[in-house]
Amino acid sequence: MNTHGIMFSKGHGHVASSYKLEMKPTGTWILAATLGCASRLACAQLQVLPDQPVPCLFGSEARKITVLWHNAGDHAQAAGIRLRLYQTSSATAAPLAEKRWKEIEVLPGQTVLESAAVDFPAVNAETKFLVQWLADTNRVVGKTEVLVYPTNLLDEFKPMLGGEKMGVLDPNGMVKPSLKKSGVGFLDLGGMVLDDFSGKLAVVGPFQSRAQMREGLAQTIQRIAKMGVAVVWIQPPPEPKDEIKPSFFIVPEGKGAVIIVQPELVADFSENPKSQLNLIYFCKLALKPEPPVLPDFAPQP
Repeated sequence: MNTHGIMFSKGHGHVASSYKLEMKPTGTWILAATLGCASRLACAQLQVLPDQPVPCLFGSEARKITVLWHNAGDHAQAAGIRLRLYQTSSATAAPLAEKRWKEIEVLPGQTVLESAAVDFPAVNAETKFLVQWLADTNRVVGKTEVLVYPTNLLDEFKPMLGGEKMGVLDPNGMVKPSLKKSGVGFLDLGGMVLDDFSGKLAVVGPFQSRAQMREGLAQTIQRIAKMGVAVVWIQPPPEPKDEIKPSFFIVPEGKGAVIIVQPELVADFSENPKSQLNLIYFCKLALKPEPPVLPDFAPQP
């Protein structure tokens, strides 16, 4: 029993010694894994909040996109951030570029608004892009979807006008520079009597306020519309006590029609593709008015 006990003691001692030697690297691995998990958990607390609506930008040069960073944890989070740019379709995502962006630090529970300049390529039609945001550990912490448009959207006015010039009453110069840059012919109505315009299409506005509009403007627009001019009238910003109005609506007048448009639909006209597309749509509608219809929510084939 004693011999067996000594042998067991020796055997046990050797096993213990061997066990210690084997556990040193294992313990180091566990520590590293634990630290790695902690790092991943820390990064998991840092996240990019989804941007709604999806940003719409022009291609061919660097454009700024806004990014909302949120720290969902209980401690401040700092990380070096990189971005990857993909061009996406319904089935694929083609990588285009990757670059380091900046170091950020977000306090616990804080949401920070940042902006980043991203080089989007020139496109020939509406194209979807995806920006992935990666932290130090190469972990994706969020994404930003972007729609990119060609810079020549306003060329669509040329066949619409059929060689004629559109009339533009734009006291703040918000629309005219973009039309001129695109080579769209227009007649500046700012220095003439509006009743003298006899073209097929007129864009009136935007205005900074009601005080900026000419006296009797509504009656003048009504008269030229009755003579057959299609008018898009962009309203000034609403005042606090104004009644709620649709974002846009049609007013038939004699041989023509007036499309009443709220200013937010054409805001930031030179830099916002959606605003340019909206104005094109309203002009088409003014030239060929259509009655409103109920929306169709049936799945499309």
